Amino acid sequence: MSAADRTLARVQRRETHSPRSTAMVVAVILLIALIAYLATETVLVMADAPPLIAAPADLLRGISTASGAAMTAVGAALALAGVVLVVIAVTPGRLAKHTMSAADGTIVVVDNAVIAAALAQHLSDALGMDRRRLTVGVGHRRVDVTVRPETGLDIDLDEVRAASEAELATYRLSPPVALSVHRRLDKKED
Repeated sequence: MSAADRTLARVQRRETHSPRSTAMVVAVILLIALIAYLATETVLVMADAPPLIAAPADLLRGISTASGAAMTAVGAALALAGVVLVVIAVTPGRLAKHTMSAADGTIVVVDNAVIAAALAQHLSDALGMDRRRLTVGVGHRRVDVTVRPETGLDIDLDEVRAASEAELATYRLSPPVALSVHRRLDKKED
C-alpha cells in the first residue's frame, strides 16, 4: 500500500467515524470533580472546619458498616460504569456516512440522508411514482425502501428491488449495504 493510499484510508476513516473525545472528557471531568471533592473535604478536616457533606473518615466508616446489599448495589453500579467505558473505548463510533468510490480511486464521503434522497428521487423518476409515496432509509449496513402505492395501483416489488439494486450498484458504497423493499398500505386502505 502506497503512502497516498494509506493517507486516503486514514482520511476516509476520520470522516466516517466519530472520535471518542467527548466520552473521555466527561470521564476525566467526573474523576477530577471526585478528586477535588475529596481534597476539599481533607483540607476542611485539617483546618478543623465542618465538612461540606461528610469527612473522609466518616465516609470510610460508613462504607465499612454498610450492609451487604448496599455494597453489592454500589459494586454493580461501578462495574456497569466500567463496562460502559470499556465498550465506548473499544467500539468504533460510526457516523451516518458512507463513502462512494470512483474508478480512478478517489472517494467521496456522503451522508446517509443524501444517499436516501438520491435513491428515492431515482426510484420516483424510474417508476413514475409520486416522490411522497416512497420512503428510503439508509443505515450503516442496510437500505430500506418502503413503497405506499396509490389506491387502485399495484406496485411490482421486484421492479422496485431491481431499480434500487441497479442504482445502489452505481454508488459503489463502502461499507456495502443490504437492500430490503416493503409495501405499506395507507390506513384507510387496510
